[in-house]
Amino acid sequence: MNYDGKIYRPWPEANSLLIQTTLGCTHNKCTFCDMFREKRFRIKKIEEIYNDIDEARQICRQVESIFLIDGNVLALKTEFLLDILGNITSSFPECSKIALYAGLNDLRRKSVEELKELRQAGLSLVYTGLESGDRMTLKRIKKGLTPEQAEEGMAKAKAAGIDILVSIIFGIGGKERSREHIVKTTKLLNIMKPEQIAPMVLAIQPGTELEKQVEKSEFIQATPLQILEEEKYLLENLADFDTMYWGDHGNNIVSSKGRLPASRELFLGKIDHAIANHPVTKQEVLLTSPW
Repeated sequence: MNYDGKIYRPWPEANSLLIQTTLGCTHNKCTFCDMFREKRFRIKKIEEIYNDIDEARQICRQVESIFLIDGNVLALKTEFLLDILGNITSSFPECSKIALYAGLNDLRRKSVEELKELRQAGLSLVYTGLESGDRMTLKRIKKGLTPEQAEEGMAKAKAAGIDILVSIIFGIGGKERSREHIVKTTKLLNIMKPEQIAPMVLAIQPGTELEKQVEKSEFIQATPLQILEEEKYLLENLADFDTMYWGDHGNNIVSSKGRLPASRELFLGKIDHAIANHPVTKQEVLLTSPW
């Protein structure tokens, strides 16, 4: 397999075959992210992608799940993606899930008809980063996304029948906007009603603009107690729509994975116990590992 540069995939895709279709990210400006800093966005040649698929078929006897990398793969032209999906489904007829990274703006820019074509061709799940529903926080982290755009992208995905996993970041509003961040994020999630939610704690990545802001005290990190309170607010105030909650990222203070609202009380009990007893709540900053 010919992978170019550092490779990232979401933690729920640990057992998936990775097929690189793009290099980098078309946006690549988020202050907190260094995933694709060293890459200029480029689309791999279709022949290269086909060769990787062929090689993977020769090596792997059984492939149940495939994840397309790098960054916002859905930025590709629909016809190009349809060709890739067609090659995958013919090469791996046993594969039951094809997923990829995309921005909510990528979903918004496609027509519902295009997204339906992609769904019919085998695309079943899209991972997208919301990070926050707070307009000011989104602007500060240079996400290039507004709450209204996020809502529009999600609505198109639902109309097309494509499941969406939305990631959010506890602590991304900093100490100052912790409350505004989680209140508005929860409100937006209740409008979007994603099929899956993946919350993770902010990790300050080396070399990022956000790291420089922390060093200059321009961004004051949320305390561990604030982070736990953000998760408590989210769990208490999410509406009763069915969703998979991937709260088991390695940097999270409490690990919780399961379906909501069925597991709400269980997860809240764990958060309440951590707020009352976890020694990390006495600290000013949560020590995290880079992604």
